[in-house]
Amino acid sequence: MTADAAHSVSERTVVADREAPLTGPGSDYARLSRSVRAAGLLRRRPGYYSVKIAVNLLLLAAGWAAFFLLGRSWWQLLVAVFLAVMFTQTGFIGHDAGHRQVSGSKRTDDLIGRIHGNLLIGLSYGWWTDKHRRHHAHPNQSGRDPDIGGRAIALTRDQARARHGIGSWLAGYQAWLFFPMLLLEGFHLHAAGVRTLLGRRGSTRAKLVDGALLAAHIIGYLAAVFLVLSPVQAVAFVLVQQGLFGVYLGCSFAPNHKGMPVLGEDEKSDFLRRQVITSRNIRGGWLTDLALGGLNYQIEHHLFPSMPRPSLRHAQEPVRAFCKQHGIAYCESSFVASYAQVLRHLHTIGSLRPELEY
Repeated sequence: MTADAAHSVSERTVVADREAPLTGPGSDYARLSRSVRAAGLLRRRPGYYSVKIAVNLLLLAAGWAAFFLLGRSWWQLLVAVFLAVMFTQTGFIGHDAGHRQVSGSKRTDDLIGRIHGNLLIGLSYGWWTDKHRRHHAHPNQSGRDPDIGGRAIALTRDQARARHGIGSWLAGYQAWLFFPMLLLEGFHLHAAGVRTLLGRRGSTRAKLVDGALLAAHIIGYLAAVFLVLSPVQAVAFVLVQQGLFGVYLGCSFAPNHKGMPVLGEDEKSDFLRRQVITSRNIRGGWLTDLALGGLNYQIEHHLFPSMPRPSLRHAQEPVRAFCKQHGIAYCESSFVASYAQVLRHLHTIGSLRPELEY
C-alpha cells in the first residue's frame, strides 16, 4: 500500500461518517487535501517523534528520580507540579499516536499509545481512542459528540433546561466553577478508563492489555508515593499532581470547541465545513505549540487528523487561505481571548437553567 493510500485509510478510520463522506472527487475538501498532500505535509516525521519521545521520557524519568532522591520532604510538592506537566506532555504523545501521526502503523502507534497512556500516566488508551474518534466524526454535534454530552457542565440550551436540583445550581455557576472543576478532571479520566475496562464492550485481548498496563501504573504510582512519603505528604502529593494534571490537560482541550457553534443531532453539513466552523485555533509561537501539544492548530488537526504535529503550523496558511476563498468562517484567537469566549458561553448557557424552587 502506498503512503498516500495508507493515509487515506487512516483518515477514514478516524473520522468516518456515513452521512457526509470524507471526500468526493470534486469536493472542496478533496481539492484542499490534494494541495496539502502535494506540499508533503502528510508525510511521517520519524526523526521529530524519535527525539520528542526520547526527551519526554528522559524528563519524566528525571522527575521520578528527583522524587526518590528527595525522599520524605514537603519539597516534593514542586516535583508534583513538574510531574503534572510531564504527565500532560506524555498524554499529548499518546494523542498523536491515537491519530496515527507517529508512525502510520496501527500496531506501532497503538503500542506507543498504550505505553504513554496506560503505563506512564494511567489513562486508558482504548477508552480514549474510542471516545476521541467519535468526537472527531461529529465535533460539537448534540447527541453525537461525547465531549459535549457530559453531566458536569451544560454546553447546550437543552442540557441547561434539563437540569434540576443541584445540577441546576451548578449550571448557574458553571462559568465560575469551570477551573476549580478541572482539578477533578484527572481523577475523572482515570475512573472513566477503569469503568470501561470493567464493562462488556471491546475485545477481551485489548482490554486485558489495557488493564494490565493500567494496573501496573496505578499500583506502581501509589506504592511509590505512599512508601516514600508520610501519609499526609502522600495525599498532598497526589492531590497536587493529579489536580494540576487535570487542569493543564483540560485547559489544553477546552478552548478548541467550547463556545463554538453547536450542531443539531440531525443537522447535515459537509466534512470540511463541519470541522472548520466548530473548531477554534489559538494564536501563538513555538511556546504555545509546545505547551498545547499542537492542539492550538485545532482546525488543521480536525481536517487532517493523521497529519504529524510539526506539520500542522505549515498547513495553517493554505487552510486559512482556502477557507477565505470559499467563504468559510475560520476562527482564530489568543489563549486569553479564547477563554473569555468559553466562559462567556458557559455563563450564557447556565443562565437558561430552570429556576430553583425553595
